[in-house]
Amino acid sequence: MKQLIKALGALCCTALLGWGADGAAQSIAQPAGQPAAAPVAQHEHGPAQGGAQLLQNVFARSHVSLNGRWNYIIDPYEMGYYDYRHEPFDRSPKGPQGFYEDLQPKTKNDWVEYNFDLSPNMKVPGDWNSQAEKLSLYEGTVWLRQVFDAQPKEGKRYFLYFGAVNYESHVYLNGKKLGTHKGGFTPFQFDVTGKLAKGRNFVVVKADNTRRQDEIPTVNTDWWNYGGITRDVLLAEVPDTYIADYKVQLAKGDLKRIEGFVQVAGAQPAQTVTVEIPEAQLKTTVRTDAAGRAAISISVRSLRYWSPEDPKLYQVKIAAGPDSVADRIGFRTIETRGRDILLNGKSIFLRGISLHDENPLIQGRLRGEGDMRMMLQWAKELNANYVRLAHYPHSEKMARLADEMGLLVWAEVPVYWTISWQNADTFRNANQQLTDLVVRDRNRASVIVWSIGNETPVSEPRNVFMRKLAGTARGLDDTRLVAAALEVHREGKEVVVQDPLADALDLASFNEYAGWYWSNAKDMLTYRFRIDYDKPVVITELGADALAGYHADADTRWSEEYQELLYQNQFKLLTAIPGLRGMTPWVLTDFRSPRRQHPYFQDFWNRKGLVSDTGQKKKAFHALKAFYDGVQQQYAKGAGK
Repeated sequence: MKQLIKALGALCCTALLGWGADGAAQSIAQPAGQPAAAPVAQHEHGPAQGGAQLLQNVFARSHVSLNGRWNYIIDPYEMGYYDYRHEPFDRSPKGPQGFYEDLQPKTKNDWVEYNFDLSPNMKVPGDWNSQAEKLSLYEGTVWLRQVFDAQPKEGKRYFLYFGAVNYESHVYLNGKKLGTHKGGFTPFQFDVTGKLAKGRNFVVVKADNTRRQDEIPTVNTDWWNYGGITRDVLLAEVPDTYIADYKVQLAKGDLKRIEGFVQVAGAQPAQTVTVEIPEAQLKTTVRTDAAGRAAISISVRSLRYWSPEDPKLYQVKIAAGPDSVADRIGFRTIETRGRDILLNGKSIFLRGISLHDENPLIQGRLRGEGDMRMMLQWAKELNANYVRLAHYPHSEKMARLADEMGLLVWAEVPVYWTISWQNADTFRNANQQLTDLVVRDRNRASVIVWSIGNETPVSEPRNVFMRKLAGTARGLDDTRLVAAALEVHREGKEVVVQDPLADALDLASFNEYAGWYWSNAKDMLTYRFRIDYDKPVVITELGADALAGYHADADTRWSEEYQELLYQNQFKLLTAIPGLRGMTPWVLTDFRSPRRQHPYFQDFWNRKGLVSDTGQKKKAFHALKAFYDGVQQQYAKGAGK
């Protein structure tokens, strides 16, 4: 009877959420003028707003950067979008009057109550919180405008690409609405072919980082809510027939075959496509089907397989008609076997660390390659071979740097804590963010795990929601592991990992804070873990707060000594777990969070970092490095299993 009730509950949740039998979600990207309830058709992944499919590897295409100084207007009452009856100007029968028109008074009698030219400017890409004191804690609408020159050509298509805008954006070109987008960490684009003027053009973005209950993430998080255009803005140019997307990776569990596809847009049936890896002396020529898709399969004779010890990247060249694109791609396999994780068929221990997309030294999101390299170099100094990019998609450039530097990656979407599990729009949002992440990064050898969430409480609606996400990840890419950071509960002195979602995942991965949120750094050794899954165990979070420079005995919380002892005892506790195959302690650096209220030790900082906000390495940094040095030696001797 209990099983019947569970089945009926799952069926009810599925019906309420409006999912199809195949689990496919409708795109949340919305073209201008389309009612919000109308779904946008999809092929493999949802098109960006205005019907444009995301360009794979956009930075390798011909493009003009629109980065730089953008003028901005702070608009907490959204007077630039709504009239006094709260009717959106871009839907009003009175005609457009919003800030997106960028109006200039033509006579001294003209009434215009805003002026971008006289407004301050900020750097894009960049969050607004770190660029103006009055915006440090601001949540709401800011309008941003950039003026640029364009010379559109015949026979070319043009796309306006945004790497990320947090959170909801309305985008206008020359006063005309292109569309809207939700989700603060994934890219989107608009087809602006035929919409560019010769000469002066202007783009206006209404960015709104307001937290809302039914969004992804929801209102309750543990990081700073950085608003604005936080990643690159590009105007990309491609031929009428162009390579829209591709995947070139080793087949699942097969070191001797490269498989994938090339998607060509604007192609005639049977368009010739060439994929070549010159250094490996590999080349294949295939033809597209009626949908413009060409499957590829190449036998491999000899390759240097990508690994943290040898992060070999090959130049891959793809050509179709008038278009061509090159990428640097590594080739490796990742799989599980029982309680083991195999990289290129060999057992590996994931010596990891978690990190946020935030610069601890200068407030704000990571500012370009220099900041990203700094963070990953600190991870390398820990002797890490693995990073968890929490709790949302980090920049595409971060994954590419991990490829280059030899760091494995856990990539995550912000399905975080308590989500509106029975809201169909919330699911579509989460599913689209996951889809965009997978599509963006599935050619990155470093990325080995798609994470569908963090610390989500068990319930039947949540189980249905999360299993659907797991199905989406596998449907888009079956060559990587699918996981989530699960929660634990305690029964006496047992720490129990028991979550029905685990059956849909490849790892028994979970967060635990023995010694900090429960027990203390000494008594924690009296606990034992009970994990009833024949899967590799990966600890996704552990740790303690410590204020750098605050020294006391090891019994004193907040001290570096307490954090150091907690780490050392965690190693004793965790190495007793059969099948332990990795960990990503929380966290690489101290980071800003309005949740953290202690006036002396925290002051809006989460102090669990191993590196402080001044770049100082705490004692626990060295403790973790020593542990990883020992683990590396064990696995080098073949004694890691």
